[in-house]
Amino acid sequence: MGLLSDPNRRKALTNLLTRLNTPICVVCYLAAIVWFMGLAFEPFTLRTYMSENAMGSTMVEERFSAGERALAAAKEFNAHKRKADGMPVEWLVKAMQARGLEVFTQSFFQKLPFPDENKERYMVRGTNVYGILRAPRAPRTEALVISAPCTPGGTNNQAVGILLGLAQYFRNQVYWAKDIIFLVNEHDLIGMQAWLEGYHHTNITGMEYSPLQGRAGSIQAALSLELSSDVITSLDLVLEGLNGQLPNLDLANLFYAFCQKLNVLCTIQGKLQRNDWDSAEGYTHAAQTMMLMVLKQASGRSWGDHGLFLRYHIEAASIRGINSFRHYKMDATTIGRLLEGMVRKLNNLLERLHQSYFFYLLPSLSRFVSIGYYMPAFGLLAVILLLRALDLWVHLGAPVLSEVDGVSEAEQPSSPGVLSVLTPVVISHLTGVALYILPVYLQDMAVEHFPVSETEAVVLTALAIYTAGLALPHNTQRLLSGEGTEQGWKVLKLTSLLYLAVLLGCTALINFSLGFILAVTLVPVTASITPHMLKSVSALAMVLLSPAFTIFYCVLIYQELMEAPVSLPEGLTIFLSVISQGILDHALYGSLVYPLLALFVYPCWLMFWNILFWK
Repeated sequence: MGLLSDPNRRKALTNLLTRLNTPICVVCYLAAIVWFMGLAFEPFTLRTYMSENAMGSTMVEERFSAGERALAAAKEFNAHKRKADGMPVEWLVKAMQARGLEVFTQSFFQKLPFPDENKERYMVRGTNVYGILRAPRAPRTEALVISAPCTPGGTNNQAVGILLGLAQYFRNQVYWAKDIIFLVNEHDLIGMQAWLEGYHHTNITGMEYSPLQGRAGSIQAALSLELSSDVITSLDLVLEGLNGQLPNLDLANLFYAFCQKLNVLCTIQGKLQRNDWDSAEGYTHAAQTMMLMVLKQASGRSWGDHGLFLRYHIEAASIRGINSFRHYKMDATTIGRLLEGMVRKLNNLLERLHQSYFFYLLPSLSRFVSIGYYMPAFGLLAVILLLRALDLWVHLGAPVLSEVDGVSEAEQPSSPGVLSVLTPVVISHLTGVALYILPVYLQDMAVEHFPVSETEAVVLTALAIYTAGLALPHNTQRLLSGEGTEQGWKVLKLTSLLYLAVLLGCTALINFSLGFILAVTLVPVTASITPHMLKSVSALAMVLLSPAFTIFYCVLIYQELMEAPVSLPEGLTIFLSVISQGILDHALYGSLVYPLLALFVYPCWLMFWNILFWK
């Protein structure tokens, strides 16, 4: 405190920071990248452990043995699904009733803002079927959910079969302390959203649905099953939920513990765990796994039905069966026993899962990176913005030397006009509002005048507004106030740097992966941009590091990490699909990534674009 309160020492520290500002910023940026990539090195991570005492031991005897009957039920379900050309509601109701459940249905209807060409749907109408197994010796105030989405074609039939097999087996057990809900939802996330809104008496997205006639207790945890083959070689755990939310780490630890107990191959991000962490291949494998989780979390979308449960503070995960043609195979009985063990452990909970971490990254299922380890990497990037803002603040307050009659005199710098600074801020944000509202609002007009579909109209309108924003604001400081001043762009940059630092900080607290990716691409160009730089090179660098190109890079990197590399034209097609899905996810499920980018990140980037062309 004495260093900051002493004017002389404070001035010396300020001079040091301004003199070494650029080298310190470069070191901070490189240190942030090295720090983050070092998190995948096993000695720098923590070994996973069970924090919840009620789930601390896997010493339960799994007795599920109806794997063959479950597969037979799956085949019967598939036959009736083909016959009904959709969800076989009547057959499912009878099948659940025959297993002793209280069975109810829920119909729902959702009109999409524009057609979803990936899944070929626009007017979505469906029915959810769920059965409740009442706890025989409990007040029935808490519940667990096991769900299986009913998807078109021959996919996920085995999940429904195992769900029915577990229902029949659980019905004959007397140790349940929580109600168990067996849910088969139609139209994947849309059906799950309708059921959750009906269960919790909310209507976040304006969906039309019938009220639920049967209810259980407060849902404590949920498991979603995705099994599409009779032959499963490994089970993949999917954790990423809506807006980057993750379930309590103990749920992942529980899955891993039972996989170890039953000798089941388990994966995270579709990748098996390696033990040669001290080799280059082992580190590369862990880094790829962690980067896949970062990219999935940054997308803000729900990567399984479980992701919508997290909004209601319900710990949930999806278990996905993978058939990768390995020699090792597991049967349906083994999968049923694993699920039985997990549900029995969750049944023992006396309170919601809260002991372990909610913010983490996983380079493997046995190691994790906690928030205290990965946030310093983001902090180093945020420091760069604050250092550049401090440098501008010092220069703005420094007196200007002027020569009068051969004598140099110090004059206080003139303050820039308010309009010269406020105008580009307002116009940039109005451009962001147009990017957020107009693509969906103008789709009918675009379809009428151009030979494109509704989905193409929305995406192309968004790109057109995004591109038009590059031409619009670069002279906005002259719109109402004439010529801009030297002090004017410095004040605007100071404001923009602080705005960006706060924006990225708030984003990283909610969704670290999204905040970190944006910081990696935006911080270098925004920290260094000035009107005195070579316009052509600087403009090209700014465009290549803009939010839209960041999404494009993430698409290419994701495909590369998934071992499915694509060419630039194929990557562009996926990029356009990602934009349409982002807008749909916001309209259907409340994803915040699209409004964040359109209303805040893009306008903030436009303010720096305006600084580059300041006149």
